[in-house]
Amino acid sequence: MAALDRLPEFFRTAPFTLDEARAAGSSYGQLCHRDVMTLSRGIKSLKNCADAPLALLTRPYTQVTGYAAASHATAFTIWHFPGFLPGATAPTIHISRQFPHASMRREGVSGHRTRLFSDEVTSLNGLWITTRSRTWLDCAHAMSLDELVIAADHLLRIPRPQYEGRDTPYATVPALTALLDSHHGMRGLVKARQALRLARVGCDSPPETRLRLAVVRAGLPEPRLNVAVQLAPGVERTPDQSYPDYKVAVEYDGATHADPAQVVKDVTREEDFARGGWKEVRIMKSHMANDAEKAVSKIRNALYDRGWRPSGDQ
Repeated sequence: MAALDRLPEFFRTAPFTLDEARAAGSSYGQLCHRDVMTLSRGIKSLKNCADAPLALLTRPYTQVTGYAAASHATAFTIWHFPGFLPGATAPTIHISRQFPHASMRREGVSGHRTRLFSDEVTSLNGLWITTRSRTWLDCAHAMSLDELVIAADHLLRIPRPQYEGRDTPYATVPALTALLDSHHGMRGLVKARQALRLARVGCDSPPETRLRLAVVRAGLPEPRLNVAVQLAPGVERTPDQSYPDYKVAVEYDGATHADPAQVVKDVTREEDFARGGWKEVRIMKSHMANDAEKAVSKIRNALYDRGWRPSGDQ
């Protein structure tokens, strides 16, 4: 192990390229050590690197070959997109190369040959990767429409700086529209356009998006999303979804709402809505089965109680 003790610390935690090793002064003998594995041409790893994060495992593949970037399911996972993408958990690494360069052919790599504009690739701690917006478009063909809308809502949502350390969304509707307009004929483009038409600014989670889509499909009015309402002087609440004309507020209560302290907050919230003349509808995970059938029924009943009727019944 003495030879490996002299390897740079970074090489002990993640795969590396031969060029990086040589630039760091590693000797031929060190790189031929029995505990140094060859992952692919020009890429080495210590045997204890198997559990490294996906971004670190992928990084050398984008370094050893020019005009290459992590993309598709690999970028989807690294960017922590919400929504379900078939195959996203598979061990295969997806790498895109700029046309007209040939797609990457390496064991364990799914190579893609595509057209990448300069603003569609970025560097993430040394990893070349497609941007979040371009990743969304690349994955469009493999995702269901609803899951693609969930991912679009994630890109468009306004972040909370105090919790997320950023104050601007990952994308805007005009920027995503321009992205789609620049890739005529691309696989998944039609579905991506549909998803963008259904996407909204304001959904904070996948369940909120799924609920919104189910509500609209059922013929109910489209709700306002995370808009503050004044219930009394000095009392303001921001329901997940709301219908101000009917004073109906919809709250999706996830797993964290089982915490005793949160239960107290939820009761106080419900009392605030009641005192302000609003009816609160609380939706749980159990209400979301079968395209949110029970959730939609609860919201419909609340709207009926407040005077709403389908357009044909008015």
